[in-house]
Amino acid sequence: MKKNFDVIIIGAGTSGGMAARALSRYQLNIAIIEKTADAGGGTSKANSGIVHGGYDAKPGTLKARLNRQGTEMMETVCRQLDVNYKKNGSMVVAFDSDDMAALKELYDRGIENGIPGLSIIDHVKAKNLEHNLSDDVVGALLCESSGIVNPYELAVGAVENAVMNGASVFFDTEVTGIKPEKDSITVITDKGEFSARYLVNAAGVYGGAVAAMFGETVKITPRKGEYLLYDQAVSNVVSHTIFQTPSKMGKGILVTPTVEGNMLLGPTSENIEDKDDFSTTRSGLKSVLDIAKKSVPDLTLSGVITSFAGLRAVPEGGDFVIRPSETDGRIIDCIGIESPGLSSSPAIGEYVLALLQDAGLKAPLNEAYQPNNEKRLRFSQLSDEERAKAIAENPKYGHIVCRCETVTEGEIIDAIHRPAGATTVDGVKHRTRAGAGRCHGGFCSPVVMEILSRELGIPMEEIRRTDNGSWIVNKKTKA
Repeated sequence: MKKNFDVIIIGAGTSGGMAARALSRYQLNIAIIEKTADAGGGTSKANSGIVHGGYDAKPGTLKARLNRQGTEMMETVCRQLDVNYKKNGSMVVAFDSDDMAALKELYDRGIENGIPGLSIIDHVKAKNLEHNLSDDVVGALLCESSGIVNPYELAVGAVENAVMNGASVFFDTEVTGIKPEKDSITVITDKGEFSARYLVNAAGVYGGAVAAMFGETVKITPRKGEYLLYDQAVSNVVSHTIFQTPSKMGKGILVTPTVEGNMLLGPTSENIEDKDDFSTTRSGLKSVLDIAKKSVPDLTLSGVITSFAGLRAVPEGGDFVIRPSETDGRIIDCIGIESPGLSSSPAIGEYVLALLQDAGLKAPLNEAYQPNNEKRLRFSQLSDEERAKAIAENPKYGHIVCRCETVTEGEIIDAIHRPAGATTVDGVKHRTRAGAGRCHGGFCSPVVMEILSRELGIPMEEIRRTDNGSWIVNKKTKA
């Protein structure tokens, strides 16, 4: 039986989630269809987590406009969604006169884009701000308005808020065809057919493939970037996000703190064909460290707790592709959202809403709309008195499951039962950080699995790390 909606959004990444959240301010029946097992399961889960100031984008582009607007909105949006955010500022470092000339171009571009808090500083001020910078740094572009955010928290938070306000989300659901019809658009999936008056294509690296289903040609190239992540014990190397002078392939290898207190190096930049290739390579990770050491020479592999790779959806024309489809005005493309897509995402959601309204979407306001997600209890951040109170109210907050990150059973249960809650081991990790520490879940994963099995009412054999095919337990060895 076909499921009917006003608007269908294909993709539960940060852009799709923010679009759904914006739409949920109105009395609309909204469906989010996502191929992976969770919000942010594609591009959104594996990126640098940088809220870019907006000086890099070419003036007059959607990137420039939405980056500035999104960065201005980010602190408020993160507070509403209960997502970790910090305005730490960034520096683009220069090593010679050519680099300094490039910094002047970035500065002028930033001024034209209306970016506040920009200045070009000399070697002395750069070293005073970041003592571990290379002595070869001759100057830097300082941007005080940039920040850092947890990327998968942001995607999860946006989708959760949309669901809390009435949207429906369908995970593990792959779109296989799209049929625009006279009064509706039918979306065919491996879980049945969906129908809506309007459609948003926010399918990330699959955006071009989805566009082809309704007769539109948009070239989207996956670009892989590899990263190194350090333990929180290595947390005082830099306080700003440190970039090198950018190239045509991107913003280069950065050194940055994460909002949780780790340190991150990366990404590499390699155009690939495989839209599901999240593998890392010895050569790629060596390149990350070698290039990062140009900015911060004392970096070593000591303290690295994991490596990972992410994919960026690179559009052929270089700018975001956010527009009505050339084949059907009821369909809005929201694809080619490479960097600074995360920074732009709150503004992207509003822009998609405006395009749908221009296309004829009308609905009264949702009087029950709630912009704020329920605040999560983060046991690791509580005082002793607050911890004692939480345990008195619910003894499960007194059971530490993840020792690396001090995550309790109560927090994991909460994460499972929130709107669009966790159903996988990684889903729990992305909401609570259980398994995100130096042992990678070596101690806590079995307990997380037991809690998921109990709370979801499914056998251990059905618990997955992430998507289909990632089952952890094959069968019981005894009754």
